[in-house]
Amino acid sequence: MTDKEKGCLYLIPVPIDQSSKEPVLLEKHQKIVEYLDYFVVENEKTARFHLGALNLHKPIHQLHFEVLDKSSTQEEIKDFLAPLFRGSNIGLLSESGSPAVADPGAKMVALAHQNNIKVIPMTGPSSILLALMASGLNGQQFKFHGYLPSEKNERIKKIILIENESRKNNETQIFIETPYRNQHVFNDLIETLKEQTQLCIGLDITSENESIHTKNIRDWKKEIAIDLKNKPCVFLLQS
Repeated sequence: MTDKEKGCLYLIPVPIDQSSKEPVLLEKHQKIVEYLDYFVVENEKTARFHLGALNLHKPIHQLHFEVLDKSSTQEEIKDFLAPLFRGSNIGLLSESGSPAVADPGAKMVALAHQNNIKVIPMTGPSSILLALMASGLNGQQFKFHGYLPSEKNERIKKIILIENESRKNNETQIFIETPYRNQHVFNDLIETLKEQTQLCIGLDITSENESIHTKNIRDWKKEIAIDLKNKPCVFLLQS
């Protein structure tokens, strides 16, 4: 089969706010998604919810779903490519926002490239870039670290390291955390970072409760009542 006969892998963004049915796709992209039969998704329930808001050409129960999460093996992901080799297109969806960034879907994108399959990203929201845009920090030089270590001592070492990197390279340092650990990370940040270091916290980005604020550590220490528990959050710092 030639490359032209293979299907395409479409990277489909969904709302960052998982309860939202507001459209995030461009009209030209939505028309493509409406006629896809195969989807590889991080969470089938949320994928069905978001796809249900579109004008699909067939009922959702007739579509084919495969789940690609952090526990998926390389062999399983290879099997997910099968429709592409038969000439069918596949849509890849993250649980929130844009796929394949801090997301297990990146593994499927890598395999698609190895097999000369065309990968087509669709325009949509990314909490990481939206937070950077709104932070007022350096948007010319920045580094994304994904998740910090879960163990406290290792996390503090990492915080010190990235603060030093920020100062040395004039870089904005960006990272995320699982919602239930947000408060622990925030506490470690204000206890570890230098008082003049700028810290931006982006909460519930794109939702009605969105909050994005940048302050130095000295001022963040005055925010005694801040509550970050169980809220989607992006952290950015610049020293």
